[in-house]
Amino acid sequence: MSTYYKLVLFVRFLGYFSLLTGLLALLFILGPLGLAEARYRSDQLLGVKRTLPKIIKSDQTQATTSATPLPKVSLTPLSIDPIDTNFGIVIEKINANSKVIADVSPTDERQYGRALLQGVAHAQGTAYPGQKGNIYLFSHSTDAPWNIIRFNAVFYLLRELEPGDRVVMFYQNKRYDYLVYDKRVVSSTDVSFLTNQYDQSVLTLQTCDPPGTLINRLIIRAKLEE
Repeated sequence: MSTYYKLVLFVRFLGYFSLLTGLLALLFILGPLGLAEARYRSDQLLGVKRTLPKIIKSDQTQATTSATPLPKVSLTPLSIDPIDTNFGIVIEKINANSKVIADVSPTDERQYGRALLQGVAHAQGTAYPGQKGNIYLFSHSTDAPWNIIRFNAVFYLLRELEPGDRVVMFYQNKRYDYLVYDKRVVSSTDVSFLTNQYDQSVLTLQTCDPPGTLINRLIIRAKLEE
């Protein structure tokens, strides 16, 4: 085999290897978002609705709207089983289901980077579900582009929420239902929604907008359902 032919084979191999590696990296980065988008669009097309039963099956402690322990029940295939009833969030419309990490500094990238590997971050100094005040949950990153996407996977479909949609919070094995009343896109430098004070229980959700960028922030606010 001539040296020229070996060189051609090597260049081709290098090209195919680089292409395959790039495709795998892209799949790794965009996979969670693509999966969430595909599942949501499929549900919309087929008319599938995912619901959170009033009675929750859990391997730990039961949780209901009244926080009264109830016996375990079998869930239907389209029911959502909350990941964490000690501190968690479920958004039925977009099939979001995540643990919430408490008391995370929104200004410490290292701290919230670690938190977002486990779930959604609860901003340090803000209220907790059921309490009067601002409960601020966020999912964003300011370092590598692949982390911006990966850390926003849970809240990727927040843009689909509209006033009247339900967001369910679990805290200390109690369930709290919040109804969306406000949705807006703000500058990435606008921290007013983090510092806002309320005389009622208000849940604020924040993610990046457009998804996977640091240009703006999407803010969703919801009030505790009486």
